Amino acid sequence: MNIPVIAIDGPSASGKGTVAERVAATLGFHFLDSGALYRLTALSAMKHGVALDDEAGVAALAVKLPASFRDGAVWLAEENVTDAIRAEAVGDGASKVAALPAVRAALLDRQRAYRQAPGLVADGRDMGTVVFPDAVAKVFLTASAEARAERRYKQLIEKGNSANLAALVADMQARDARDTARAVAPLKPAADALLLDTTHMGIETAVQKVLAHYDLCKAHSKQGN
Repeated sequence: MNIPVIAIDGPSASGKGTVAERVAATLGFHFLDSGALYRLTALSAMKHGVALDDEAGVAALAVKLPASFRDGAVWLAEENVTDAIRAEAVGDGASKVAALPAVRAALLDRQRAYRQAPGLVADGRDMGTVVFPDAVAKVFLTASAEARAERRYKQLIEKGNSANLAALVADMQARDARDTARAVAPLKPAADALLLDTTHMGIETAVQKVLAHYDLCKAHSKQGN
């Protein structure tokens, strides 16, 4: 497929979503927040009383997930759940349902459907390894668990939510362990991914590094053709 994809993967709160969104805006590309689909699936399961370890039940919800991204908001059917899917409990639930092979299979085609002209920037945990293995440019963003927990802490406090930094660090570490150890599509950099540690890196610097990497990959791709 000739539609270019930039795949940006990494653990929770590594900055990949913000970086991916800004890269997409700069290039005029579409943007896929794949994590939102897993968060929506977890939220849907919670609303329907389906246990998060009920693989068949959660997968059935994922197949028919009435999710949409419009007007700068995230919707589940006709409910604006932009803030609801960012709750820590939903994020933890997303990590759990993402470990279920049937759920990942149910969401695979939905994610690939976002690949539309003129291009796509996709952010997640397996964009470069599983969903778009032919992406023209692949990036893996990471940061220390402490730095990521501090970022999440600030986000929660700014929104008026209570938060405990030590608990967030523990949650990050547990989520990382679950995401990297799962049998299907574990969190790991693609062999040809650019590794960016954002522990001490600003968002704008990361954006510029991704754009430069894309230009380099695009040039190599043309030479190869």
